[in-house]
Amino acid sequence: MTSPSIEDFIDRLAAVETPPGCNNFFDHSVPANALRRQNLAAYLGDMLEREPKVLLVGEAPGFRGMRITGVPFTNRTMFQGAANPFGLFGSGAGYVVPPEAAGVAAEPTATVMWEVLAELGFLPLLWSACPWHTHVPGQPLSNRTPTRAEAVLGTPFWQALSGIFPIETVVAVGNVAHTSLRRSGLDVPKIRHPAHGGRARFKHGLQELLAAGMVQ
Repeated sequence: MTSPSIEDFIDRLAAVETPPGCNNFFDHSVPANALRRQNLAAYLGDMLEREPKVLLVGEAPGFRGMRITGVPFTNRTMFQGAANPFGLFGSGAGYVVPPEAAGVAAEPTATVMWEVLAELGFLPLLWSACPWHTHVPGQPLSNRTPTRAEAVLGTPFWQALSGIFPIETVVAVGNVAHTSLRRSGLDVPKIRHPAHGGRARFKHGLQELLAAGMVQ
């Protein structure tokens, strides 16, 4: 059963009017978005049970990842087959692959993220500085770095998650998140984003934080 605070969080997320080139794929006006809201509720509910103390904040959803699934750093293949090593996702766990995912290549960054987390046995809560899909105007099947205004628009949502969950440490994954978090007054550690060949440095960054006891 979904926590009232999670339901409220998702409703507020869906109600945001995003600017051109920024797709709110939770918006209630599009019937297909109901599946993404359902998937996000399932993820946040599952994570609430696991009580994560660390929040990893990335950049923005990609068009082959969260834009399709509704869940940070996931792709359609994760909702099929067996659950991952943390017991998350997989078939029969309440996650639904939206019909529009058919034929869309799986987001590779999502795969890398969960591979590294499994290798380290470390399960943080995942989110993005801008939780909506930023794309080149007129090209919905593209990804674009969020503007400062778009990141500011997303700030209340990672802040809200820090209150819903027992978060003790926030970590910026990449430059966009780091800049956004610092603008909010947080002095947070930054690690390499796993995209575009960043796997090794992303893993090393997490290993250093774990070894220093900065995350657990």
